[in-house]
Amino acid sequence: MTWRESLSPLRSRPFRFYFASRAVNIAGNGMATVALAFAVLEATDDDPGALGLVLAAHTVPMVVLLLWGGVLADRFPRTVVLQVSNLVSAATQGAIAALVVTGTAELWMLVALSAVHGTVSAAGLPAMASIMPSVVPREDLQRANALVSLVRSGLVVIGPTLGALLVVSVGPGWALAVDALTWLVAALLLGFVRVPPRERKDTGASTLTELREGWSFVRSTPWLWVVVLAFGVLNMIHAGAWLTLGPLRAKETIGEQGWGLVLSAEAVGLLLMTLVMLRVPLQRPLLWGMVGVATLGLPIIVLGAHPSLALLVVAGLVAGAGTEVFGMGWNLAMQENVPDDMLSRVYSYDMLGSFVAMPVGQVLIGPVAVAFGYGEVLVVAGTVYVVLALLVLLSPAVRRLPRAAVAPADTSAQHVG
Repeated sequence: MTWRESLSPLRSRPFRFYFASRAVNIAGNGMATVALAFAVLEATDDDPGALGLVLAAHTVPMVVLLLWGGVLADRFPRTVVLQVSNLVSAATQGAIAALVVTGTAELWMLVALSAVHGTVSAAGLPAMASIMPSVVPREDLQRANALVSLVRSGLVVIGPTLGALLVVSVGPGWALAVDALTWLVAALLLGFVRVPPRERKDTGASTLTELREGWSFVRSTPWLWVVVLAFGVLNMIHAGAWLTLGPLRAKETIGEQGWGLVLSAEAVGLLLMTLVMLRVPLQRPLLWGMVGVATLGLPIIVLGAHPSLALLVVAGLVAGAGTEVFGMGWNLAMQENVPDDMLSRVYSYDMLGSFVAMPVGQVLIGPVAVAFGYGEVLVVAGTVYVVLALLVLLSPAVRRLPRAAVAPADTSAQHVG
């Protein structure tokens, strides 16, 4: 496959505008991660507890309302759901920015606005995940997902740096104002995305009925529920061992700078594998996806057993590449095998299963590490992670799932130039 062929999704007009919208949105989110933290600290006299409250105010309603968001995104045009979500996000971020810039921000205001932002994110995330089959032809799904991942990988590295520069140069309030503008621009770009209308089987169905329909599909699809169930545990381990205990272990071994290098190596691995995925078809998406995700346990084991910076950089590079293989495999499995009229709901069940146990790992890992030792706990956690990821392949439905065949007359997306 040539590089020209790899860029073929951009020939689809709906995808071009969707792609531009995502790029702007990802850039803004990267900056907002840094800007919001410093904005809250500035408004609350450097109170870390206040920052935790504001972040939780966003996360809790987002997780609680994800299933409702999936129903909403299946019931209404997904571009409209995304636009409304982006516009409300622009308003909330803009309001926070105005409060910080004018020096009138109080903690309860920031908590309330973050809760509104989290609520609309619950609708936006399933819509964003499920819209791809509508904006590109089926045969271009892998390349389209890879192009979005390529932009995300690059901007995840650049975004926080830009955010930090804005915070230092003009202040966190104005940095958040820039983020609000990116939400607005993303919403405007979505206005140019034209996709064929979706047929609804039962427009009079209640929310509960539609949730049951989505759950019935998840429960009756072995490859789907097996992977979602496994990731409830895998993400709990990763959130606790790597994201929470990892920095503490790194501080006493390879240092803060070394930890930064390892995280950068992960980002590089993800970026390099994205380039591979643009050229190489992934024929067994979940087989290779679960093999890829198993590599995330390697840096956890190395950090616990032998925290050598060189080994950790290599392990991080491999883990980043494995993360991209799984991400691609999972998106292809979902987008090619789940009926379009319930794709948002199924994605919302997937997201809920992925997020729900993460706080458990983050809370429990500290006391367990104190009791048994940082190194020992990391080795056990990393080993369990690898073993569990590979055990998923004992399911024939996961191991044998092929790429879906593309019908010659597939018109699931427009080809307008």
